[in-house]
Amino acid sequence: MTLQTANRAEPRTERRRPSRRRAARVQDTRGDRVFMVAVYLLLATFLLVVLIPLINILASSFSSPAAVSGGRVLLWPVDFTLIGYEAVLSNEAVLTGFGNSLFYTVVGTIVSIVLTVLIAYPLSRPELMGRKVFIGGVLFTMLFSGGLIPTYMVVRALGLLDTRWALILPTAIGAWQVLIAMTFFRSTIPSELYEAAQLDGTSDARFLWSVVLPLSKPLLAVIALMYGIGQWNSYFNALIYLRNEELYPLQLVLRDLLIVNNSGGTNLADQLAAEQMADLMKFSLIVVSTVPLMLVYPFVARHFNKGVMLGSVKG
Repeated sequence: MTLQTANRAEPRTERRRPSRRRAARVQDTRGDRVFMVAVYLLLATFLLVVLIPLINILASSFSSPAAVSGGRVLLWPVDFTLIGYEAVLSNEAVLTGFGNSLFYTVVGTIVSIVLTVLIAYPLSRPELMGRKVFIGGVLFTMLFSGGLIPTYMVVRALGLLDTRWALILPTAIGAWQVLIAMTFFRSTIPSELYEAAQLDGTSDARFLWSVVLPLSKPLLAVIALMYGIGQWNSYFNALIYLRNEELYPLQLVLRDLLIVNNSGGTNLADQLAAEQMADLMKFSLIVVSTVPLMLVYPFVARHFNKGVMLGSVKG
């Protein structure tokens, strides 16, 4: 009986232990709770500052021209209509510009990633001769540039004016992206892995393709997002280097459409209608030009933080 009583008592003791552990949990002090409340309030304020203008733009794009021009739209569409999107999407220039921007973004991003990797990976290898000199050259381009006129003269001398490559090649390599990739390769790809590949007779190109790139998906996602956003929002280079309207990107087409709509008509009624329509088209065009990036970002976001942090740990 004594042994049975002892055996029955043991489980009861084990059941009580979790409650004692919960009781021993460290409680936040009053100062910690006040700090966390302040942090959440600050983050909520920042969220509203960013979110309210976006909601206003979206609501305005679905409102009537008179409501938008009169400033009656806040966070919900007034006199719901799709006339703004119909005016934008029925314009052939917008569709052509949309296709051009997709081409510049996709092709330009691929070219930029390839060139960035081909520059950054050799610079990450300590056995590269003259490595510090080349890194210094990359850093130099971050501080100094040739300027607008010399750059234009180079583009013209290469025969790139009024071609698609004028928006791809001059901005194909970013010094900041090269440094991020170089630091990522140096801190993530161990030297032992490279030495093992060398012992197996693997070439540098094969090692880069079969080992380095599969391990660098977060980095590729980060620099792809950086280059893609830059190409999609490119405006100034197209204004300088392009004269053929068939090659205009979407941003330049939107600019021209807004200028035409703001020119008005021959009488007061036409001018008023044109101004109201121009105000509505501004918001519709913003939504149309933003949707592609919003659709792509969720697939890249899961790699974004990891890639940035891994590329900035050492170096």
